[in-house]
Amino acid sequence: MRNELRAVAVGALLTFGGTAMAQDAATPPAAPAPKKADAAKPAATKGKVEVTWWGHAAFVVRTPGGAVIAIDPWLTNPKAPKDAAQPEALDAILLTHGHFDHVGEAKALAQKTGAKVFGSFELVNQLGLPETQAVGANAGGTFQVKDVTLHLVEAVHSSSYQADPKAPAQYAGAPLGYVLKVDKGPTLYHAGDTAPFESMSLIATQFKPTVAMLPIGGHFTMGPAEAAQAARLLKVQSIVPMHFGTFPLLQGTPDALRGELKKTRPGTKVLELEPGKSTAL
Repeated sequence: MRNELRAVAVGALLTFGGTAMAQDAATPPAAPAPKKADAAKPAATKGKVEVTWWGHAAFVVRTPGGAVIAIDPWLTNPKAPKDAAQPEALDAILLTHGHFDHVGEAKALAQKTGAKVFGSFELVNQLGLPETQAVGANAGGTFQVKDVTLHLVEAVHSSSYQADPKAPAQYAGAPLGYVLKVDKGPTLYHAGDTAPFESMSLIATQFKPTVAMLPIGGHFTMGPAEAAQAARLLKVQSIVPMHFGTFPLLQGTPDALRGELKKTRPGTKVLELEPGKSTAL
């Protein structure tokens, strides 16, 4: 599957066009030049959780308590915002599974920012990170990142990782989803790559997520009809659709999801995010 996706990704990329010294008291210091805003550093909204979609399944989440968390950071995907600077500071990187379109630039980002990398035990151990940064775990694990409590939950998919393009892919542990419970804020659920499964109802009972980031592209994950069933199981207020349109095979659309939700979960809203634009929740 990796080779097939890489071939499609290359085609998509061609189609889309790519990636002091103290001064005298009488002389006040010059004001620093304003920095250009970009997708890596959206303007803060006081007391709100801010989510920036980087396309595909990649997100950066910022919280009122100062946590900056990247999820599945393939930040060079065909739908990523053009010319946007990648994050300079991260507290945590969450990996749902080992496929290249989800691990993305995780290792380079971890090396640049010092962020801890969370994921399945097998996957994290293959990344070659220092022990202080590698947090290999599994479904059921719970961790604290500033004002965010992370809960690792199951997903229905496959997972392999290929550190060397010339070597065979290696088993990368069970796939995962993540629940991010923000103190005095919303509870987010990133499902990773998955089909709907009955235990989503347990996620609803145990964690009560309000916003779910769900794949809708189909073929490798659930499509719009299945995502609507997942919304019913999760009882969420809003869905952020992801993992669609990046490759020709991923044909599900947010409009199709809206149509399916009218049949299954009419009270759930679709939050269609624009890559690179910060959205306050």
